[in-house]
Amino acid sequence: MLFAAVNSTAFKLVLTLHLLSVVIGFGGIFIVGFVGAASQRYEGREGQAIFDTSQSLGKVAEYFIYAVPVFGIALLFISTTNGNHVYWWDQGWVSAALLIYIATLGFVHAVHLPNLRRMGALMAELNAGGPPPAGASGPPPQVAELEERGKRAGLYGGLANLAWVVVLILMVWKPGL
Repeated sequence: MLFAAVNSTAFKLVLTLHLLSVVIGFGGIFIVGFVGAASQRYEGREGQAIFDTSQSLGKVAEYFIYAVPVFGIALLFISTTNGNHVYWWDQGWVSAALLIYIATLGFVHAVHLPNLRRMGALMAELNAGGPPPAGASGPPPQVAELEERGKRAGLYGGLANLAWVVVLILMVWKPGL
């Protein structure tokens, strides 16, 4: 008997870990977007505290997102029936999903996360600056940059979430299998 045939205890255990990583990681990131957006409704330290909390939650979710392909690839290797792989690299949906995952993760690390870090730094600058000096007209320059970066964060997060949905569709429907 094979140690890790499809529907074996080992397969089900790894599948459970894979799905838990998906739910906690991507579900967490999805919620983080809403919490981060909610921080814009509050000014000062309250808004920054909400934003910082969203970023801390995102960091936790990130580790689960990294675990997703580890368990997914393990499933490829243990998905056997009568010695043949049920799921393998030669199936287009597997390669496409992994490629989209890697590209999206690269986009998030190269574009989205630096934007979010800059937003956090701008909030800290604004809160450290205290009230505007007497006679100052208009908001500090950080406000305009923060508003622009907030719009970009919504766009970047939305694009990343859309890519994750495409990966999910590939995983569920397995086109070409």
